[in-house]
Amino acid sequence: MTKTFFSFVTFMLFNTFIFGQSAIYDTSIGSSLTVIDNYLTENIEKGVIPGGVFLVAEKGKIKYFKSFGYDNQSMNKPYENDNIFRIASMTKSLTVVSILQLMEKGKLDLDDPLSKYIPSFKKTMVLDRFNSSDSSYTTVNQKKEITIRNLLTHTSGIYYGSFEKDSLRAVYTKNELMIFGLSTDQFTTEEMVNKIAAAPLAFQPGTHYKYGMNMEVLGRVIEVVSKTSLDKYFSENISGPLGMKDTYFYLPKEKQDRLAKVHASDTVQNIINYPFLEYPKMPAHNHFAGGGGLSSTTLDYATLCMALANEGSLNKKRILKKKTVKLLSEPEFTELDNNNTGFMSNVEEMGFGLGYWVVKKENSAMSPLSKGSFGWGGYFNTKYYIDPKKDIVIVGMTQMFGFNNQPFWQELNKVIYNAID
Repeated sequence: MTKTFFSFVTFMLFNTFIFGQSAIYDTSIGSSLTVIDNYLTENIEKGVIPGGVFLVAEKGKIKYFKSFGYDNQSMNKPYENDNIFRIASMTKSLTVVSILQLMEKGKLDLDDPLSKYIPSFKKTMVLDRFNSSDSSYTTVNQKKEITIRNLLTHTSGIYYGSFEKDSLRAVYTKNELMIFGLSTDQFTTEEMVNKIAAAPLAFQPGTHYKYGMNMEVLGRVIEVVSKTSLDKYFSENISGPLGMKDTYFYLPKEKQDRLAKVHASDTVQNIINYPFLEYPKMPAHNHFAGGGGLSSTTLDYATLCMALANEGSLNKKRILKKKTVKLLSEPEFTELDNNNTGFMSNVEEMGFGLGYWVVKKENSAMSPLSKGSFGWGGYFNTKYYIDPKKDIVIVGMTQMFGFNNQPFWQELNKVIYNAID
């Protein structure tokens, strides 16, 4: 039985699953989309990816939804359309949506000081000098307090220590912040955020872009404002209304066998068995990382993306107002770009908005995405692209540790857009 035939059979088997989530599948796929099959198969044969699950939707209808390759090659176990993936930083989108929902209800303002909701950030300091001989450092007072907007745009001065080198990494190591981002059974969400507040910022708030644990902090803001845990808020206000039935911080036991394996990027046949990668199978506890803790399926996540592409609603379920969704397509900090301290400031086509990269200027040679498109990805090589102008959504899920081959995704986008057009 060929893998292509297997993918077709898999889709048929999960037809009930798909329509159970109110997703609409466009049966008039046409032979033009077979170029996507060819591209993915070619990259599996080259060892770029082990395989995965890929979905394309246009105007709220699923045009393409297939699995390729092997989740576990040694056991001859293929990827399935209903595999659950560690989506890591794709968690951030649900956190952004939650903050904007609370803004719509008048429960917070994007320019509110963070200390209004988490008092421990009132006196957060900024790193000044660092002594590499003993990892000691000095700090200065913050000139302006961190705002909710700073967190959404990664301009707070909070960062990911594991992505840094030298002084910044050493400072976060000294403050025991290297364990945060996915899950830990050592601290609650509140305790995690208070530890982040106790460490110095990398720079004065609002002066630079630096990717960091901002959404972890916003996750706690959501809990404080809504008076409920982050997982419950997501379930009641996003995943529940949209019918995202397989999106969790901690997977129920009956769904754990669907969790995909993590592969090494240098040799995609090898599965990495680090204990910390098993965090989705940990018993549920009061730690919810709003920047990276969720696991989900390709279809679940595409459902969220389709709602955002369709001005905030899908299948008569609205999660954001139209005018709020428009904010997601707008870049935030022109001044930082002019000072070359923003997100990809040297690339005029790209900018950063409220939690997502944003296409500022169309350039078909660089990318087929329309102006106003936005998206992000996850550490374990998962990606999503939302093009509101053309109402196109692309979601791709693989599981690879340390993937560093961005041309794979760029070329995939071009293949998909050419096929749709």
